[in-house]
Amino acid sequence: MTRTRIENGVEIPLTSEEEAQRDIEEKTWADEQVELKKTQYQRDRKPLYGTWEQQLDMMYHGTWKDHVAKIKRDIPKENK
Repeated sequence: MTRTRIENGVEIPLTSEEEAQRDIEEKTWADEQVELKKTQYQRDRKPLYGTWEQQLDMMYHGTWKDHVAKIKRDIPKENK
């Protein structure tokens, strides 16, 4: 299936140079998605840790290690 672009309301087939550029863009996007997926667990965990003040309070009361361990258990790191 030939890829096209819209110009002034008209559908125009991409040239071979435009096709090559689009292939590069799509590969770059796909590679970025793979990298984002590898670190998704970090973005999922971050809000659960709490503020640094809350973490200091947990350290003072001796509950911080258990809190972090539970988060890491609930949202494991993907090993791929």
